[in-house]
Amino acid sequence: MRATWLGMRLGIWLGMLALCAGVGGLAAPGMAQGQPQGEAGRPFKQVKLTEKKVQAFISAQKQLAPLSSQLEAAADRPDPALQKQVEDIAKRNGFSTLEEFGDVSANISLVLGGLDPQTGQFMEPPDQIRKEIEAIKQDKQMSQQERDQALKDMQEALKTAAPLQFKENLALVKKYQKELDDLLGSQTEEQGPARK
Repeated sequence: MRATWLGMRLGIWLGMLALCAGVGGLAAPGMAQGQPQGEAGRPFKQVKLTEKKVQAFISAQKQLAPLSSQLEAAADRPDPALQKQVEDIAKRNGFSTLEEFGDVSANISLVLGGLDPQTGQFMEPPDQIRKEIEAIKQDKQMSQQERDQALKDMQEALKTAAPLQFKENLALVKKYQKELDDLLGSQTEEQGPARK
């Protein structure tokens, strides 16, 4: 699939969510396309971010970075020792549970995934999906089968995509955008090429 800024941002979003929540089962296949799933398939929960939570997330991500390859490998088969390490990191950074850490992570990702890197403008998740649907329709590098599957997946994601509930999260994430992009970009590079 031809890389679009949106596709790359959504890929980074999925990679970040999988990295920071893979052990707890927070990552789900449909995350990048609009409506993340939480632990045990619970629907994505939008929460109001605070400066303290964003700073704690950044600190935790720095500590999780050395575990990224192990987290990625454990996404399909839980590793209790690794899960304990992740829980300890989350708790040391002020999160009461992995679920809380996952919610903060997903909400930061929701905002980052919607920010245009050139203009800084935010696009709501349903609009992101509609734009990606149009890009897929125009993509001549995809086979018809790939295009049909991608369109089907996007249409499914559109059914559950919700606009940003806490608009104040946008300003807070923008304040830390460079640090988050640098941190998360380096982690996706460690995992391998970015999804496109």
